[in-house]
Amino acid sequence: MTLPRTILQVLPALKSGGVERGTIEISTAIVKEGWTSLVTSSGGPMTPNVSYSGGEHILLPVDSKHPWDLWRNIGRLTRLIRRRKISLIHARSRAPAWSAYYAARRAGIPFVTTFHGVYGLEGFGKKRYNAIMTKGDRVIAVSRYVKRHIIDHYDCDHDKIKVIQRGADLNVFNPEKVSPHILSKLAQDWHMPDEHLPVIMLPGRISRWKGHETLIRALSLMKDEHFLCLMVGDGSGHPDFVDEMHALVKSLGLEGKVRFVGTTVNMREAYALADIIVAPSIEPEAFGRVSVEAQAMGKILIASNHGGPQETVVDGKTGFLIEPNNPDILYSTIRKVLDMSPPERYEIGNAAINNAWDHFSVEEMQKRTIAVYKELLNT
Repeated sequence: MTLPRTILQVLPALKSGGVERGTIEISTAIVKEGWTSLVTSSGGPMTPNVSYSGGEHILLPVDSKHPWDLWRNIGRLTRLIRRRKISLIHARSRAPAWSAYYAARRAGIPFVTTFHGVYGLEGFGKKRYNAIMTKGDRVIAVSRYVKRHIIDHYDCDHDKIKVIQRGADLNVFNPEKVSPHILSKLAQDWHMPDEHLPVIMLPGRISRWKGHETLIRALSLMKDEHFLCLMVGDGSGHPDFVDEMHALVKSLGLEGKVRFVGTTVNMREAYALADIIVAPSIEPEAFGRVSVEAQAMGKILIASNHGGPQETVVDGKTGFLIEPNNPDILYSTIRKVLDMSPPERYEIGNAAINNAWDHFSVEEMQKRTIAVYKELLNT
């Protein structure tokens, strides 16, 4: 039997995204272990999710990068560690990691970091700023691609790097659990036609590196065919690029066929509406959760052949990996999928589901993270 422990996770804010979801998922695992889960951030829309996981949120201004704030946060975190008898602190981003590292050292407790992505190295002092993420007693990399990046660019003991790939919640992303009511409502909200058309979907934030332009240019090669493309994601962070993509759709004669439908909390049903999921990022994804979620839903996936998807997609068996930023190849792969027989599509979709369940569940990610905590706490 393990002793009761208190684990503190630190991140800048609880807005939306993979870092935030991963924090909540590990909070759930900590509570399931019989331990106490604390999360500190500057707050945000996902703050109630900490309570839903069984944890407790503590509001602190750990999102600030100002040196004075970083220094003050060392004291705040040190006092929190001592007051709540925290056993281990886990930092998930650079600014709070600077304060958390020194607070953990002052208090004499283990310090863990997670590289959720690869950080830019340009600019004076940037690499040194990033390097705080290598100071953990254990450094979690969310993919083998991220581990290679750490080894190539930072002075970090290889033995303390642990690859723990992110996972999909297979209780959520399960085609057997699709709600017909939500599915119908989503189809109405997105003004989908009554007659069946092939539906191609790109889920993800609307930003240049996600490959929206590549997909639009690929679809221009089949503009005389009947299909519908749904761009599902938030574009508020890049309004100029969104305007640029709308203009491109118009100039290529794809109005009505390519739609930017915004975000939805019902991503399971969104995936269910699609025939093909495309993840055409022009820069490598650190992991690429969409690639796993799409496979879990049994959908035909086409993803760029770099970064995380190289580790999660079995090319030709559970999906297709293609050359990044090449509209011609993307078009030919979409055409290939559309020409497949139903049995061929079923075979790939079934293999994709099995791949997700065998290797990329949230439960596996939770189990391996808790194992890292126990390793440090027991030594």
